[in-house]
Amino acid sequence: MDNLQQKYEKEVIPAMMQKFGYKNPMAVPRIKKIVINSSFGKEVVGKSASEREKIQNLIMQDLSLITGQKTNLVKSKKSIAGFKLREGLEIAAVVTLRKRRMWDFLERLIYLSLPRSRDFKGINPKSIDRNGNLSMGFKEHVSFPEIFTEKEKTIFGLEITVATNSRSKEEGLELYKLLGFPLK
Repeated sequence: MDNLQQKYEKEVIPAMMQKFGYKNPMAVPRIKKIVINSSFGKEVVGKSASEREKIQNLIMQDLSLITGQKTNLVKSKKSIAGFKLREGLEIAAVVTLRKRRMWDFLERLIYLSLPRSRDFKGINPKSIDRNGNLSMGFKEHVSFPEIFTEKEKTIFGLEITVATNSRSKEEGLELYKLLGFPLK
């Protein structure tokens, strides 16, 4: 079992039960999943099919390295001429982490990646929605320890969404504080 998961079970659950008055440990909000996605967007617009495929493979390879899991491709649902987008074109890569891989990734995110990212001053509490889910974006994926900046050809951004089953923003905020997220 991971350190962060043990911390959740030994420290966070009792603290949340005391603060919010839960009678059962199963009522305490928990993290359900983490979704990491990256759009190919500007990198592939106007490129030939082979160039587009190279860039997609680089991004998918790096996302797989970061998450330790195979990425899925997302295809566009409709054509939009203004964005040079055709229906059925691959536009993004997505990874959904659950259980053990989720806790491993969360630990690396909190203790390694966030402090390494450029100009990081803490996660803004406004990035937590009314259901307690946290969404944050990275302009550069090179702040993850699995990526070697010297070997990188393309630097891309990615979005990370931490989904919880909390009922309010306050519960989610408290959960993230107790888990050790660097909030402002």
